[in-house]
Amino acid sequence: MADSEDTGMRPRTLEPGQRTCVWIASTTSATPTLLLETSEILFEAPNWSLDGTHLLLNGDGRLWRLDVEGGVPPVEVPLHGVPAINNDHVLSPDGATVYVSGMDGHLYSAPATGGQGRRLTEEDGTLHFLHGISPDGRTLAYVSIDRSVEGAPGRLALMPAAGGPGTLVDTGEGHIDGPEYSPDGRFVYLNSEAFTTAPGHAQLARLAADGGQAERVLASETVDWFPHLSPDGTLATYVAFPAGTLGHPENLDVTVHLVAVDDWSRPLHSFPLFGGQGTLNVNSWAPDSRRFAFVSYPVEDGVR
Repeated sequence: MADSEDTGMRPRTLEPGQRTCVWIASTTSATPTLLLETSEILFEAPNWSLDGTHLLLNGDGRLWRLDVEGGVPPVEVPLHGVPAINNDHVLSPDGATVYVSGMDGHLYSAPATGGQGRRLTEEDGTLHFLHGISPDGRTLAYVSIDRSVEGAPGRLALMPAAGGPGTLVDTGEGHIDGPEYSPDGRFVYLNSEAFTTAPGHAQLARLAADGGQAERVLASETVDWFPHLSPDGTLATYVAFPAGTLGHPENLDVTVHLVAVDDWSRPLHSFPLFGGQGTLNVNSWAPDSRRFAFVSYPVEDGVR
């Protein structure tokens, strides 16, 4: 694996007495199903495969496959020539390619079943954190952060999925994260700090995919991150952090909300859990728009 010392990023690990719990929720039930529980590896950020049979998650800097039928341990998906990866990864619309963010700050592509990877981003002085791909598979949406400026805000950037330079998109002042295309390709959904002067108060928003003014889709007292639309475009999930949270840290009491896209203000179901970072960083919807996955990180009584 390539060295990641230039960014300082390292794979997350479980705390003493902590477990990874991977859940599958139905859009019609308030009770999710536990798919995996382990104290061995801290798994994060499930993507759902196009054929509906398995999830892809990162853990220990590697990519893993987890069958949704349960009872089978996760299996590593080998990515050759790719450094340790973080929890920002997406699948191509045809399900054949996985795009990942390396801990060296670059984006890579590789076969979703494993194989030789290829670096896509250039040495442009920024860190690249992947979050979305256009429905036609041609464009990646990512967060660009200036490597040379301590605490530099994230900016929305787009680039060819085949590789090449990125182009910044003006979203106003404040950090943005989680940019992801709507299923019809018309909008990019994200969370932005542009709507308030309160430090770190991220709110959910969208803007036209070809640029323009970002509009807030939900005004709330919580710090809201990572909006993910269902494949049919009717539903969405996001994770709400406590008011006053800076960024999207690990090991907090958070809530995963399921909403209708035409009314983000009234959750259809809510799933409180101990987690945060790694819980819902990427789109985890099943292809049938009836289920989605998320991760919690509970700790033993007396340890937390």
